[in-house]
Amino acid sequence: MTIPNDLRYTSDHEWARDEGDGTCTIGVTDFAQDSLGPIVYVELPAPGTVVKAGERCGAVESTKSVSDLYSPLTGEVVAANGALDGQPDLVNSEPYAGGWMVRLRMTDPGELAGLPDADAYALHVAAAHEVR
Repeated sequence: MTIPNDLRYTSDHEWARDEGDGTCTIGVTDFAQDSLGPIVYVELPAPGTVVKAGERCGAVESTKSVSDLYSPLTGEVVAANGALDGQPDLVNSEPYAGGWMVRLRMTDPGELAGLPDADAYALHVAAAHEVR
């Protein structure tokens, strides 16, 4: 399982990458895609949609189940990954690259600093494994 150090994470297994220009790219973690199994469909918000931190902003459908996607940050969607329309399995093969989901223009960039870093997320995942 890969947990890149340059990202921030949520307890719901989303990641957020600061792009350095007031935007942030969001996707689901390697742990999440592995838990879901083969991804067959991704529902994403359209550009221009305003999302709030912690609220549902889409869904990921796998051969096992449908899981909601929650926004880790508040902001306006400036891009949705259209490649996922034809290749939703990019979420499985490239969760931190080609399988990204949306890019937000952050309302409050300070929210990003409040998200867990890679070490804290790794502890969260380890605790989840112990519960299973």
